[in-house]
Amino acid sequence: MSSPTEKILPERAAGDKGENRSRLSAADWERAALDAIAEYGLAGIAVEPLARRLGVTKGSFYWHFPTREALLKAALERWERQDEEDIFDPLEPIVDPRARLRELFHRVANDMPSHVIFAALLKALDHPLVQPVIERVSQRRLDFLTVAYRQAGLDKVSAAQRARLAYTAYAGFLQLAWAGLPRLTHEEFEQYMEHVMATLLPAAN
Repeated sequence: MSSPTEKILPERAAGDKGENRSRLSAADWERAALDAIAEYGLAGIAVEPLARRLGVTKGSFYWHFPTREALLKAALERWERQDEEDIFDPLEPIVDPRARLRELFHRVANDMPSHVIFAALLKALDHPLVQPVIERVSQRRLDFLTVAYRQAGLDKVSAAQRARLAYTAYAGFLQLAWAGLPRLTHEEFEQYMEHVMATLLPAAN
């Protein structure tokens, strides 16, 4: 697995001060903020370090955002949209529900930036901007899982329970990975994922 510090936005060269307010967009700041969250959690959202990462002055930040909280809100909204587009939208065309679930498990097994950010945000659920975003994302994921399990043949109650089990396994593993535990070799991780799928995928009819 790759490092949790995998970049969403590459750092600019330290000496590159040529960017100006008109060329650096709000989206650039949002992506840099998500990169910082993946590396440092919410503590990484600080104007001066982000400005250095982008190779500009603080004035560029205030050109786009009045406050740090405004940047955080915009960054979280961007992450929420990307999570839907990058992870779930590609799964919709898969007709077979078991194949759809298997592909989902394969996707979340990869150390994608979205998952690293999610793990970091789980540690900040007491923040008033983070909690509603995580609630929406979690409910959307649970709904997706529940529908897939229902289509795979489980009854309503069993589908909801299996969806909760799958989601808590995902969230729990991310928390362990964020803490650097367990330290699995590539082979061990592949074996673990096969066990997860054997446990959570319903038997073929």
